[in-house]
Parts: sequence; structure tokens; C-alpha cells
Amino acid sequence: MEGLNAVIGWLSNALWSYLLIYTLIPVGVYFTWKLGFAQFLHIKHMIKLITEGVVSSEKDRDHVSSFGAFTISSASRVGTGNLAGVAIAIYMGGAGAVFWMWILALVGAASSMVENTLAQAYKLKNGDGTYRGGPAYYMQQGMGSKWMGIGFSILITVSFGLIFNSVQANTIVQAFDGAFHVHPAFVILALAGFTGVIIFGGLKRIVSFTQVIFPAMAGIYLLAAFIVVAMNVTELPAVFGHIFAQAFGFEQAASGGFAFMAMQGIKRGLFSNEAGMGSTPNAGATAEVSHPVKQGYIQTLGVFVDTLIISTATAFVILATNVHVEGSDINGIQLTQLAVSSAFGEWGNVFVAFIVLLFSFSSIIGNYYYGESNIEYMSNSRLLVNIFRSLVIFMVIIGGVAKLENIWNLADIFMGLMALMNIVALIALRDVAFKLYKDYREQLKQGKNPVFHKSKIPELQDVECWDDDHSKIYDMRNAL
Repeated sequence: MEGLNAVIGWLSNALWSYLLIYTLIPVGVYFTWKLGFAQFLHIKHMIKLITEGVVSSEKDRDHVSSFGAFTISSASRVGTGNLAGVAIAIYMGGAGAVFWMWILALVGAASSMVENTLAQAYKLKNGDGTYRGGPAYYMQQGMGSKWMGIGFSILITVSFGLIFNSVQANTIVQAFDGAFHVHPAFVILALAGFTGVIIFGGLKRIVSFTQVIFPAMAGIYLLAAFIVVAMNVTELPAVFGHIFAQAFGFEQAASGGFAFMAMQGIKRGLFSNEAGMGSTPNAGATAEVSHPVKQGYIQTLGVFVDTLIISTATAFVILATNVHVEGSDINGIQLTQLAVSSAFGEWGNVFVAFIVLLFSFSSIIGNYYYGESNIEYMSNSRLLVNIFRSLVIFMVIIGGVAKLENIWNLADIFMGLMALMNIVALIALRDVAFKLYKDYREQLKQGKNPVFHKSKIPELQDVECWDDDHSKIYDMRNAL
């Protein structure tokens, strides 16, 4: 096992130190420039679209609304990465790692917009009126590469459906152990049972669950984080000082620690917001919208909510309370618990355990759907889907007893390989995404509510959706 762990650690370091750290940011910068800095200039429009999505979800319960798709991806995004992942980044890379998490979110948001736009363009219809799609689908239809689609499907099914869900379960068990000293077996069995109830209920049950749980849990956590930071408001100037000083510190650069620090921020930032990784498009493709770019905008807003709001709240709680002292062996979720407890006393442990349960359980559900969508890409067998569901529950159980470091390293490898494959696809299909974006913006300038017809873009003539009848049905449904 020690030899295997060493190999996993080496692969993770090589993948992130020599490939992804020099790929994610340049690609994000390129898309930012080609989209005219849309993620910065059109935030108001994103908020308008998400508001319309909430109304649509209340009017039409037979289809997945743009808001419903947003909550599936947000439920997956907002989990261990925002609580334990941020703590690990600070523990290993220092306060400067937070800055690089911000950078990845800011430039990665453009990659998120491109990948979710493409997922909508190449989505397929399900028999029940819903949709499915994602990188595997646009790799096959857009690039003509079935093998690439299968390779990506295997990676995301194993990483999100199995490995990442082990990470989420591991964090829940640790949090409950720190707060209540509950035997892991009780937590694991309860978690496995509730997971089964939700995932065996299908897509609509998953959407119903995430639409309720995500807004509630995010609001509760942000309120608590605000209280903790307010109680330590005099520390905020020092917090910002540490973040920026370490992000550009000559000491880190001279010692070789600069690259390590930046890598920690980028790794944990990607694990948290998933921008450009190819995971959120699986949720984005499920939405019923009139134009692919609409969901691209909405999913882009999710990157900001995840990293610039929720992850930053965790970072400020840890840094403002100054619990990340050098030499301490407290790491992961227990570091976040210690920070909150410094303000709320023992109730802080209980509160974080409760929030971890909500965050991580919702991530398990969202991650499961990513795997299901890609199982369905590879095979139409319902038996295979049910086997996968059983494996998800099994991995939740395994995650409760595995070592944290080994799970994180394995997750980093699969996450990195996914991101590399997806980036190749985004570059290859960039012209389609840019044409869709141009069509959308032109319709907005004409005062229209943008509606897409596949006849407008030659590369999309053979896609299953986006014909004239589909758009007319959408218009009639919204008129009700």
C-alpha cells in the first residue's frame, strides 16, 4: 500500500505541476478574451437569467428548468471542496493559495461558459421529455471521436460517481467524529441509506432535492461565516495582507514554494468550482432553455457563487480566526471546525458537522447524476445503471473508513485527466461556441429574447435538438 500511495502521489504531482497548472489559466484567459470578458461585464444578465429560471421551475414541473440544472451542478460544486478543500489549500500552501483560487475562478468562468454552451448545443432527448449531455456527447458529435467520449465517460463515472463520493463521505464521517464522537459505522449506514433513496428515484427526484437543499444550505453557511468574520473584523486588513503578500512573496519564489502554493490554490479551486473540468456540463445539458448560451451564462454564475463567495467565506473564517498556525497537524474539515468553534464554542463543531452533512450529501447526489448521464452515454442498459447506483452506495461506505490523503491524491489524478481531455475538446469546438455566443448577443441587441435554430450554424445541422419545432414548443410553453 505504501508503494501504491507513493505512485499515486507522484502521478498527481506530475500531472498538476507540469501540465494542468500551465494549461487551465492560459485557456481561461483565451476564452475570456474571445468572449469579450463576458464573465465580468454581463453579471447582471446572468442574475436576470437565473431569476427567470426560478420562475420557469415553478411553472413547468415536467421539464428541468435552467435553475434546476444550476442547482444540480451547484450541489455537486458546493461540498467538500468549499469546506475541507479550502482548509487543505491554506494548510499546505498558505494564505497565498486563496489568491490563486480566485484567479482560477475568474478566468475559468469563461471556460465554464464555453463548455456548458456546447453541452446544450449537443444534448440528446430522453424518453421522458428531459435531456442529457456533456463532454462525452460533444466529443462524439462535434469532434467525431467516439473513443474520446467513452474515455471521458469512464473517467467522470469513476471519479465523480465513485472516488469523489468517497471524499464527500470521508469528510462527513470526520466532521461527525469531531463534533459528536459518533462511531463511523452509524454515520456511514445512515448516509448510504439516504443516498439510495434519492439516486434510485431518477433525475426529477434529484432536481427536486437540489432545488430545495442548495439555496437553504448556502444561505445558512454564509450567514454563519459572516458572523465569524464580523467578530474578527479587525483582522481583515491582515487577512488581505497575508493573501496578497504570500501570493507574490519573494520568499516563496526564492525557495521554490511559489509553484507549490499556486498549485494548491489551483487544484483545490478546480475541485471546488469545476470550471473547465467537464463535470458541470452534464448538469447544464439537462435544462430546457431557448438558446444554448443562456445556460452557459447561468453555469458561469455558479463558478462565482462557489469560489468567490462560499470558498472565500471559508478562507476568511480560517484566516481571520488565525487557527492555521504553522506546525499544527489539524487539517481538512477539522481545521474549518476549529475556526468556527473559536467563535461559537462547542456549538461551532456541531454547526459545521451539520453544514458538512448538507454540503457533502448534496454533492454525492449531484456527482451521482454525472456518472449516470455518462453510463447512459456508453450503454442504454438499465441494469448497468442500477449496478452503478449500487457501486455508488458501496463507495460511500468505503469512503467513510479510508485515509484522507490517499483519497485526495487519487481524486486529483482523475480530476486532472478529465480536465485535460475536456480542454482538448473545448479548443477543438471553440468556433461553434463562439458562433453561438455571437448569435445570442446579436439577438439581445435587437431587443429579442434569444431563440436558437440549428439552421443558423452549419456545424450543428445534424444535432438532435434545436430544430424549429423545438423552439416553437418552448415559446408556447413559456406563454402559458
